[in-house]
Amino acid sequence: MEVILSNKVKSFTGSLGEEFGYHIQRRKNGFFAKRNSKGNVPMDGHWRFIKACARLALDDLHIEDILVTAGELRGALDEAGDILIPCRLWTAPKGEIWHASQVIDLVNNYGL
Repeated sequence: MEVILSNKVKSFTGSLGEEFGYHIQRRKNGFFAKRNSKGNVPMDGHWRFIKACARLALDDLHIEDILVTAGELRGALDEAGDILIPCRLWTAPKGEIWHASQVIDLVNNYGL
């Protein structure tokens, strides 16, 4: 998942909280979500991290948007397993890139 920063922010890296097991990492071509190599990653940590970044984007303070593939979304929901039973109703359209507002719509439509 790529994290698009607000025009007001030059850099935004690190953890949003230990409960996710993911952090934002700067690379040459932008800012991206990265799974922590050490420590515990909860089953639903990836999905909750995507949601947290999407919510930050809607607040429009630090993050302007996120770009996440439908495949990554499906993978995050699958990793969460039985924790997110309603997600079984959603099929990931192949090749699509989802934005923060679409992720939040998915959350609201399926009660995730």
